[in-house]
Amino acid sequence: MPTFGSFLVSLVAASSLVAAAPATSSTDHDGVSVAARRNEHFRPDGPAALARAYRKFGKPLPLDLARAVSRSHRQRTSTGSVVASSPHNYDVEYLAPVQIGTPAQTLPLNFDTGSSDLWVFSTLTPPSEVNGQKLYDPSKSSSSHLMDGESWNIVYGDGSSSGGSVYSDVVSIGGLAVQGQAVEVALQVSQQLTNDSSSSGLVGLAFSSINTVTPDQQNTFFANAMPNLNLPLFTADLNHHADGTYNFGFIDKSHYTGSITYTPVDNSQGFWGWTSTGYAVGSDRFRKTSISGIADTGTTLLLLPDSIVKAYYAKVPGAGYNATAGGYSFNCSASLPTFKFGVEKSAITIPGSFFNFATLEGSHNCYGGLQSSDGIGINVFGDIALKAAFVVFDGGKTRLGWASKRVT
Repeated sequence: MPTFGSFLVSLVAASSLVAAAPATSSTDHDGVSVAARRNEHFRPDGPAALARAYRKFGKPLPLDLARAVSRSHRQRTSTGSVVASSPHNYDVEYLAPVQIGTPAQTLPLNFDTGSSDLWVFSTLTPPSEVNGQKLYDPSKSSSSHLMDGESWNIVYGDGSSSGGSVYSDVVSIGGLAVQGQAVEVALQVSQQLTNDSSSSGLVGLAFSSINTVTPDQQNTFFANAMPNLNLPLFTADLNHHADGTYNFGFIDKSHYTGSITYTPVDNSQGFWGWTSTGYAVGSDRFRKTSISGIADTGTTLLLLPDSIVKAYYAKVPGAGYNATAGGYSFNCSASLPTFKFGVEKSAITIPGSFFNFATLEGSHNCYGGLQSSDGIGINVFGDIALKAAFVVFDGGKTRLGWASKRVT
C-alpha cells in the first residue's frame, strides 16, 4: 500500500490554523469556491484537441490525425495566427488560480479530473522548456521541503514525457489549504506542454491510485482535503465560452435546475468512471445502451464509440469523416442537432452549437466537438459534455451527480 505523509488540512476561516479566508470563500456553506477562468487567449484547434486526448491516454496518433496536426501547425505559423514557435499555444480553455508556498505564489493551473498529479513549472525547469509560464520557486517558500528520493514521470502516447522532483508545501485553492501537499516540480517537460504559455501546470483530481510519484505514491489535493470538508465532494460548473466555477465541500443549488441524478463510479482504473444509459440525437427516440466512460475536465472533446458518432453526423448534411482533418467535420453553416446522454433514468442534453468546435484552417468546414473514441480505447465525457451540466464529483460515496442547468 502507498504510504502518505501526515497532512494538516483546514478550511481557511476565522477559526482555522491559517490565515482568514479570502473573499472567494463561501459564507453560507462550509466550503470554498474557485473561479475557472476561461483563457482569453484560448484558440480551439480540432486536430490538436483530439491529438492531446490520444497522447494523454497513451495511444499513438493515427496517420490521418498526425498529418492533420502537422498541417495545422504549418498553416498557423504561415498565416501568423499564433507565434511560430508555439503552434498549439493557449490549448487550455479553463484555468484557476492556485496558491503554493509561504508566502503564497499564485499560479494559473488546469483542473484535471482525468489525472492525479499536481505538477508545476518552476524555477528549476530548464529555461529551454519554459515559454512564458508563471513559475513556482520553492526556494522562496519557507514551507517547502524537498522530498528526497521521490520523483514523478508521465509518459505520453507519442513517447514524450514530463517528470521531475517532488516538494512538500502548502497548497491553497479558493481558501482551502492543505499543508504538506506533494507539489511535483517539472525538470523535463514535453514540447506540447512547453508550448502552452498560459498554463503553469495542472491539479489532478482523479483518484490517488494513478498518481505517478515513486517510490511513495502521493495523495491528490482533493484526497488530502476531503476528510475536513463538510461534504467530501467537489463540483464542476463549466460554461460555454464563459467562466465557470469549482466548489469544494458544498453543492450550490443555484447552479443547476431540477434535481441531481447520481450514478455509481468505477474507480478501478483511477478515473471517475461511470456508465451512461444511452443516447438520442436531435428528436430521435432514446436508444438504450450502456456507454462506459470517464468524466474528464482535462479533455476538451466528447469522445464516444464510432457507431454513435456516425449516427450523430448522419443528421448533418454533408458531415462525415474528414481524412485531411483526422476527424469528423461539417460545413460551418450547418445546423447541428442536440445530443442527449442518459444518466440512470435521467438525461443531459448538449446543445447542437456546442459541437461546432473549431474552424478548419483554409476551409469552410468546422471540426466537430464529438469525435470517435475507438482509437483511444476509452470513452471520454470531456468539456463539451460537462459544459452542458452541473457535475458532482462525490469522493465520499464514490459517485457522480449530473444535473441540467441553464445553458447559452
